[in-house]
Amino acid sequence: MLIRELTDGDEVDQALLVREVETRLKRDGSEYLRVTFADRSGQLAAMVWEAIADLKPLLRSGEPVWISGRYSVHPRYGPQLNLRALRAAALGSFDPDDLMPGPTREVAQMEAALRELIATVQNPHVRALLERLLGEHGELWQRYRLAPAAKFYHQAYRHGLLEHSLSVAEAVSALSSTFPGIDRDIAVAGALLHDLGKLDAYEARSTAIDMTDAGRLHGEIALGYYRVRRAIEDLESFPQALEQALTHIILSHHGSLEHGSPVVPCTREATLVHMADNLGGRLGSFDRLELELRDGESWSGFDRAIGAGAFFPSHEEELPAAAKAA
Repeated sequence: MLIRELTDGDEVDQALLVREVETRLKRDGSEYLRVTFADRSGQLAAMVWEAIADLKPLLRSGEPVWISGRYSVHPRYGPQLNLRALRAAALGSFDPDDLMPGPTREVAQMEAALRELIATVQNPHVRALLERLLGEHGELWQRYRLAPAAKFYHQAYRHGLLEHSLSVAEAVSALSSTFPGIDRDIAVAGALLHDLGKLDAYEARSTAIDMTDAGRLHGEIALGYYRVRRAIEDLESFPQALEQALTHIILSHHGSLEHGSPVVPCTREATLVHMADNLGGRLGSFDRLELELRDGESWSGFDRAIGAGAFFPSHEEELPAAAKAA
């Protein structure tokens, strides 16, 4: 059963994902663990009071474990899991898609939308670059469509990079006609390619996302810049001004030096991509926080990504009085 489907008193005997492990001290100074388990529908806390040294190696963030216990709803502390047993989850004993969240749009629909968007690019050099890097039969495409967009904060799941990049590109495309002076082809291409370095910066296993050595040593911006520059060098007669415009978007898309960009956005197109990227990341954090809410809650805890707690009014509260009466 999914966590969201559990009711007070249900027996639990299944694989769950370890989201977070916190070591705490009892009054006598001995250790106990507060563990947050999760699946694609939500998360659940449990306490480990005994055999800490034996169980701690199994409880690694992002790894699945097989748990046995009882689900209960405490009047003060809310839903929790009373553990009886815990062991490693053997491969094949669970479906990774049950444990990890996923995109809100169908993957096939996102792929079709990306192809349609690329088809609207008029500049032949920009189109050739996009086809080289994101073409259906290219070496990068399968990795691009499967990759996560982050390790934790937003779209940290399979197909997350496709979902995030497409949403940023669609927003950029829509806004390009609203503000004068923007080269839509450059902005859309920059949006689709701005996070390309994450293909090399992150390593996604079935239920966990880790930084690669290259990601730690160079960072996703440098890795993305390098991939795009190499692709441009392989294209004949690619205009230098166009190359500068596109690579500037990649180098500046974090928006500021303190957030990891070696330069700040200095063109209309780079500014537009940065703003749309920041918006996409912020709204993706709301999706993550809403998934973590307990039933009946409207506020999340403080979240560093948005700088506050997030508020989620119930659908019933959002309806006007007349609609409720109807």
